[in-house]
Amino acid sequence: MKENHVSIWFLIGLQLAIFGVLITGAGIYGYFVPPPPDHQTVLGNLYPAIWWGAVMLVLGVFYTVKFRPK
Repeated sequence: MKENHVSIWFLIGLQLAIFGVLITGAGIYGYFVPPPPDHQTVLGNLYPAIWWGAVMLVLGVFYTVKFRPK
């Protein structure tokens, strides 16, 4: 009898990829529709949501591909 196991890193990769897509999408929306001047942050001109979302998306895809069930 063969047991099928799913690696926890595969599930973490899926979660990172999903959150990466959501955060990147929100960052892109924030780029095209900027907040009013009285709600801007100090480093908001660097668009951290786009950067962190992209990093999370890349890591999520990496973990999902590397640890996918065979």
